[in-house]
Amino acid sequence: MSEQRLKLGIPAGSLQEATGELFRRAGYNIKFSSRSYYPEIDDAEIDCLLIRAQEMARYVEQGVLDAGITGHDWIVENNASVHEVCELMFSKVSRRPVRWVLCVPNDSPVQSVKDLQGKRIATEVVGLTKAFFAQHGVTAQIEFSWGATEVKPPKLADAIVEVTETGSSLRANNLRIVAEVLRSTTRFIANKSAWADEWKRAKIENVALMLQSCLAAEGKVGLMMNVRRSDLAKVLEQLPALQKPTVSSLSDPDWVDVNTIVEESFVRVVVPRLKGAGARGIVEYQINKIID
Repeated sequence: MSEQRLKLGIPAGSLQEATGELFRRAGYNIKFSSRSYYPEIDDAEIDCLLIRAQEMARYVEQGVLDAGITGHDWIVENNASVHEVCELMFSKVSRRPVRWVLCVPNDSPVQSVKDLQGKRIATEVVGLTKAFFAQHGVTAQIEFSWGATEVKPPKLADAIVEVTETGSSLRANNLRIVAEVLRSTTRFIANKSAWADEWKRAKIENVALMLQSCLAAEGKVGLMMNVRRSDLAKVLEQLPALQKPTVSSLSDPDWVDVNTIVEESFVRVVVPRLKGAGARGIVEYQINKIID
């Protein structure tokens, strides 16, 4: 067993299962227990700890953790000095960035940030919200919200700054967006001292590579087919690809094998075209990882 360890923070809460699934797809067998904050992982050089994403950047900055996964929003909120290894485009609902937005009730007279001068704002991201209002030259009373922020206007707050992915919760609570405060995606971050350590940096980069390769492969499939050399030009015209398709000789000198990667949603469109252009023996296969 290796004597060196990488202390890795896994976000507890809404991102936990999505993160665990991403690690499993990347080849790491990670298991969570309802009774433990120390997930099991089949890598003797990694020690995992479940930490809320809101606190992750602070513990990574302090060196309690060597690396961790959290949102860009919480790095900004904690004003944390960390090294951002890479962006990981995944979230609890979609593969789109989440947005922190300034909202008011639909019937509120507020139309802009300026209209909230002297008003009460409820939010979980107090630091981020204060900075946003300061940028607009507006003085407001910013209060920390312990949860259920959407229900606070208009009785408990004049406006809120809340996170949204789809906007469904805002609409359900009769709220409209006045302004976007910040867009955020998930980031893999490292402690600066850990990043300067040769062994830890290599370990972090290896983990990041495998996680990114899984995300790069999402929504893509491989296509391979046999093509007569005389039809090759027509077939290749039908194939948009991440890179140029691979063309390999077969035992029959009149035929070649063509292998490429396409968006899965495009398969139903391109396969009939390929067949019409002369491709035969067309096979679709799953792509688990793409590494540039």
